Amino acid sequence: MNKQQSVTSLSVEDLNNLINKDRSLLLLDTLPKARYLQKHLPGAKQACVFEVNFLDQVAALARDKNRSIVVYGVNEQTHDAKTAAEKLLRDGYVQVSVLTGGLVAWEEAGYPVEGDAPDAAELPVATLADGTYQVDTEASVIAWTGRNPNSTHWGTLRLADGEVQVAAGQIKGNFTIDMTSIANINLTGNELQPVLEAHLKSDDFFFVKQFPQAVFEMSATPTADRQPVSAPNYAVEGRLKLRGIGSAQTFPATIVATDDGRIAAEAHFDFDRTRWGIIYGSTKFFAHLGMHLVFDPISLQLRILTK
Repeated sequence: MNKQQSVTSLSVEDLNNLINKDRSLLLLDTLPKARYLQKHLPGAKQACVFEVNFLDQVAALARDKNRSIVVYGVNEQTHDAKTAAEKLLRDGYVQVSVLTGGLVAWEEAGYPVEGDAPDAAELPVATLADGTYQVDTEASVIAWTGRNPNSTHWGTLRLADGEVQVAAGQIKGNFTIDMTSIANINLTGNELQPVLEAHLKSDDFFFVKQFPQAVFEMSATPTADRQPVSAPNYAVEGRLKLRGIGSAQTFPATIVATDDGRIAAEAHFDFDRTRWGIIYGSTKFFAHLGMHLVFDPISLQLRILTK
């Protein structure tokens, strides 16, 4: 972007006057097509700023880079229109303005909109429908990462079953983890892969012969600010019973409803394995470990999807 160029703002009143005067004006809705079809300013064209070919979409509408363009998004807080304007200026368009307050300000001023669902809420709140949900064990996975001074190993665990209950935004659930499913990924094809997997299943670590399952019983409460849902929006607390020992575990999670009515949960956190009696290689309990030293924290990535 040239130093002389900057994003200029246009009020809804000024835009309304401009629309009536300048027939060559390109009014550009920067939101996804599905949202544009629901509701948009009269006469607006659509080019989604979130798509990698955004500039190609605009070029198909305005090849003349001297053409006057006004972009708009949702409201004053969202960065959709501002981002679009900056992209256009960097690409050489010279007459680019942003509608102050976006679609929300336009409607609040009493100006008309058009589309398939003009009464649709502009900022929908992501809510979870009350009910009991069964976990899809095929689509859900636990990814683990363990470390020592010389290397990092990672792999997966599978769920045996699980159930989630939702009531007024509060969540309770119980999950059974198949500890016999411990698998290593980073050594795939290496003769050491089965050696590592056998060691993890042995009594040095998870002792799966005697404790083939782990159980996590939890509750989740919405954080004070549930938006944006691209960030953790629930506080999870629960009790993990692993290797015959029960201990509390807390972590943040992002929990949302999918378009098809399921629940998707994602979480990333570390847990201290020694709290569950898994002390192999820990300097809390042993000295002179040499090459057998293993760091205490294990990193987990949870991806849970209901049926």
